[in-house]
Amino acid sequence: MALPFTADEFFSVFAAYNTATWPAPVAAYALGVLAVGLALHPFPPGGRAVSAILGLFWLWMGLVYHVGFFARINPAAYAFGGAFVAEGVLFLVVGTVRGRLAFRSRGDGYRFVGLALIAYAGVLYPLLGALAGHAYPRAPLFGVAPCPTTIFTFGTLLLAEGGVPRALLLVPTLWSLIGGSAAILLAVPEDLGLWVVGLLGTYMILRRGPGPDATA
Repeated sequence: MALPFTADEFFSVFAAYNTATWPAPVAAYALGVLAVGLALHPFPPGGRAVSAILGLFWLWMGLVYHVGFFARINPAAYAFGGAFVAEGVLFLVVGTVRGRLAFRSRGDGYRFVGLALIAYAGVLYPLLGALAGHAYPRAPLFGVAPCPTTIFTFGTLLLAEGGVPRALLLVPTLWSLIGGSAAILLAVPEDLGLWVVGLLGTYMILRRGPGPDATA
């Protein structure tokens, strides 16, 4: 499959994006740490706060990354941006306003896999990228770039209590399939796990069932 841009153009977009939006990546890491802390040590409004953070990530990526920067080299970015904005709105409406996502402290396989995916998105992903020559600013960064943030989203949802509203899975699952192609087409080895993450995360969340409505 041919892409309408080269690998150099792709990483040049990230260079321009990361430079123009600095220190957004730093803020994203801080929000990510806060979200994980709220998920692991929950209190009544914690689920709403975690949902708000995830919603902000997806809105930012849709509007700022896809529409503001990636569309310069790929017209499909407008469609991607619309899907990401829709995902961000869903997190805000379903998770923050309606309180349909809740978290509780527990030790099980879902927690283990969720934390592993979160560690991959925030720590291992940038290390693999650096080893592949994708150093800042020409690198996808957690919280502001689609692929590592999709991995983080799956990891966080695996920490949720009970079920996850299935509407929240559609865009992350589709992006894991689309974005994972970059591992081969653009030589981005840090994205090699994206297909596995999307399929495994979706399977585990659906297997757990929709669960009861949450109020926290």
